Amino acid sequence: MNDINTAFLKPQSMPDIQSSHDERALPIEQVGIRGLRHPLNIRTQTGVMPAVGHFEMDVALPAHVKGTHMSRFIALLQKHNEPIDSASVVVMVREMLPLLNATEGRIQFTYTHFVKKAAPVSGVESLMDYEVTWTARAKQNASGAIDIELNLRALVPVMSLCPCSKEISEYGAHNQRSHVTMSVELDSQTKMTVEDLVAAAESQASSELWGLLKRPDEKWVTERAYDNPKFVEDLVRDVAGQLKGDQRILSLVVEAENFESIHNHSAYAKISLTK
Repeated sequence: MNDINTAFLKPQSMPDIQSSHDERALPIEQVGIRGLRHPLNIRTQTGVMPAVGHFEMDVALPAHVKGTHMSRFIALLQKHNEPIDSASVVVMVREMLPLLNATEGRIQFTYTHFVKKAAPVSGVESLMDYEVTWTARAKQNASGAIDIELNLRALVPVMSLCPCSKEISEYGAHNQRSHVTMSVELDSQTKMTVEDLVAAAESQASSELWGLLKRPDEKWVTERAYDNPKFVEDLVRDVAGQLKGDQRILSLVVEAENFESIHNHSAYAKISLTK
């Protein structure tokens, strides 16, 4: 074999420019990837469902390091193909720090979570969709252990009926679809499902929603909302009160937006609580 072929077959040492020393003395708070779409399997109360997640993944970069290893974010995602829940999100962000030679980092992804629901009277089943975001932050403390901050956010569409309209009208009352958005910080050692969070909002609304209703169901929803009127202030307070008693939640932000049916603007309210 000639020298040229021998040289070609020998493994070559390739320079790692991004690990080289940087002279500008400027640390970077977050560096990584965003806008990444990746398939997921989501663990739900009725089984595992496929989804597509929209990911952001980043780490803090010390001042002396030129760049991070972007490909390792993708490798981490592809390694974790088990069904996603609160426990698996914690495992993933904990593994990210040593993989990226980092002392702090973040994983965030948003996807559509589907829940199979049975209509209140007919029992006909349909899927309801909810926009869900998981955010996990990891930081190495002074002792070398890794602290985890885990957040779950869910946007839940519900129905609200105006108490004032009901009171002043001889018949009927205006109602509208509302969005309840809950962002909760969780104890990373305990499990909380998306369905747990969804139920907190739906149980406090004038009525919850379903993807498919028969006529008897429509009658039930209409009368349920009429018997359970809520201002946007009532809605946000009642949901926050429901979540406040959950020991798995460390802090919470609850927002409610009513897309008013008799105005061209929305009504909005927000509550933030730290236990």
